[in-house]
Amino acid sequence: MKIIDEGYTYELENLDLDCAPTQQLKFIKKEPAADDEARYETVQNGTTNEEVLEMLISRLQYLQREKLSCKENACTITKLEEALMWLNKRTNDRKNRGVLDTQKP
Repeated sequence: MKIIDEGYTYELENLDLDCAPTQQLKFIKKEPAADDEARYETVQNGTTNEEVLEMLISRLQYLQREKLSCKENACTITKLEEALMWLNKRTNDRKNRGVLDTQKP
């Protein structure tokens, strides 16, 4: 893994040598709006931490069902689900306080 733009763009190695050696994972990037610094606007389209966690959970559940069932996968799924729960809680708390997409804590 190589950091291209810390927090936003990462270069990941592909394991199949017959294809491109890397691929990029981009996260949404928001910065203070030019007309209102109290709110954020998107300056780079990308995914979210929540989407990546959902994808990892799905992949590990598939492996657990079809290929590599083991205690370690089950524990990893549980921890990823917990991480997703905390991120969703943070988002819901920010929505409820009316500070989502702003710089307010």
